[in-house]
Amino acid sequence: MTSVNDPEYDVVVVGSGAAGFAAAVTARLRGLSVLVVEKTDKYGGSTALSGGAIWVPGNLHLDRAALADTREKARAYLDATVGDRVPAARKDAYLTHGPRMVAEFHERTEIRFMYTPGYPDYFPEAQGGMAQGRSVEPRIVDLKRLGEARHTMRRAGLPTYGLTMTSHDFRFLNMAGRTWAGRRTSLKVGARALGALVTGRRLLSLGEALIARMRLSLDRLGGDLWLSAPLTGLVTDAAGRVTGVRVTRAGRTVTVRARGGVVLASGGFSHDQALREEHLPHPTSTAWTHASEGQTGDALRCGEALGAATDLLDKVWGAPSVCPPGERPFFLVADRGIPGMVIVNEAGERYANEAAPYHAFVDRMYAADRPGARTVPSWLVLDARSKARYLFAGLLPGQPFPRRWLESGFLKKADTVEELARRIAAPGLPATIDRFNGFAERGTDEDFGRGAGVYDRYYGDPTLANPNLAPLDKGPYYAVPVHPGDIGTKGGLVTDGDARVLREDGAPIAGLYACGNCSAAVMGGTYPGPGATIGPAMAFGWAAVNAIAAALGPSGRQASGQEASGQDSLPL
Repeated sequence: MTSVNDPEYDVVVVGSGAAGFAAAVTARLRGLSVLVVEKTDKYGGSTALSGGAIWVPGNLHLDRAALADTREKARAYLDATVGDRVPAARKDAYLTHGPRMVAEFHERTEIRFMYTPGYPDYFPEAQGGMAQGRSVEPRIVDLKRLGEARHTMRRAGLPTYGLTMTSHDFRFLNMAGRTWAGRRTSLKVGARALGALVTGRRLLSLGEALIARMRLSLDRLGGDLWLSAPLTGLVTDAAGRVTGVRVTRAGRTVTVRARGGVVLASGGFSHDQALREEHLPHPTSTAWTHASEGQTGDALRCGEALGAATDLLDKVWGAPSVCPPGERPFFLVADRGIPGMVIVNEAGERYANEAAPYHAFVDRMYAADRPGARTVPSWLVLDARSKARYLFAGLLPGQPFPRRWLESGFLKKADTVEELARRIAAPGLPATIDRFNGFAERGTDEDFGRGAGVYDRYYGDPTLANPNLAPLDKGPYYAVPVHPGDIGTKGGLVTDGDARVLREDGAPIAGLYACGNCSAAVMGGTYPGPGATIGPAMAFGWAAVNAIAAALGPSGRQASGQEASGQDSLPL
């Protein structure tokens, strides 16, 4: 039940990650009043913890880089990767909304991106794939520009040692001890840090930069944000139309009316063990997720209560991870591309190309799991040479492993491969290493083709004949367990091309929209490229509010909202 005294907005957005902010910023650009409600005491969601990239084919930054991307090429790639797991109309909607969203935000807000040169699509050899990549990442921004709002922004806490680096920088920093490009990048990043120290700036990159830019944009445009206001229910009228939300704020239930619609953008259910057990492959654990802690399926439950259809609930955005006791999981992105390293099952056997795209690797972990050769967890094994040469698990080349890792038993160490095999109870490890070393000497992985693909080589060592292969022959040897982690679940409420939530019969639930990880992913069961999570989240947040604005029309908007003029572009 609602009251005339309940707060009222044209649009209410649930969740403050990229999906939610994209919807809220679009609302203000359309002259709609908007409230963002965030469950936790920090805004930014999982986006703030991420790399911040978006994968949007045909966007203006790709055009400026003269990459010759086309809609036809992008559609062919989605057909080759996503296939028919997602309706064609929804894939087409993404290819339409995405570039338009990027262009409008670039022209009218502080949400700015730049092309990441050479970061390939995850399956560039597929039809329509691009070895040069389609990924763009947020421009660096000064945290201090947020003013007091900087204190409530979610922070990633990445082990960057005081340096601000883009994903493009990181690729080369990973080889700082091996290549001149790495050394030049080290100097550039060091100079950036020195400049920030001298000027007093606090520079942000990656997902933190994206969220900071989105918050700056919303504040300039005049949207509202409530923190510590978890969703407890959706409000409907007699006809079943969603007309608002119920949230808990300061210990009491507050009903907020939404004249145009409610946009659910609150993420998936990574932190709800019961939902994981019900839907995801086993074994599964909340301890393996990189998602922000508020993602416990609230939007999913609220949508299901109204009869919403769901899909892809058995899928996650996979992230192979090491989970040191008492620490956050560490996402093994570049670490699986370094030479002198293998990943084996409990019997000590390799079962996959270690350098494969991370989502695909997690899928393989589950597919290969069997009694006597368990892959959950697996063992990552590397030798002293690789430890000395490359970044690994957030540790600098040559930096010792934390003593607590060894003392806790998380890290296994041995002077010989045979001894390490005994310590991890993997009897087949010596034979596996012997076979792998032979491949490394010949430069060809005859079992799994590691180093043959463009994506494999992106994080490899270009000084080697095969950038991803080197023998493990210098002790001591190390092993750490690897789990099938995630950066979020990817199943949720079924939506159409305008992000309207649909019932089982395909009819929309009036007034209800969803985007981001609380909706069933437009990427289906796969992960086509860097930013294929955040890109659709933003594009469908933008689309949802465009649909709301069209339905309300100029006369239906609150008097407090005036559409932002194209002449009012915000400065960098």
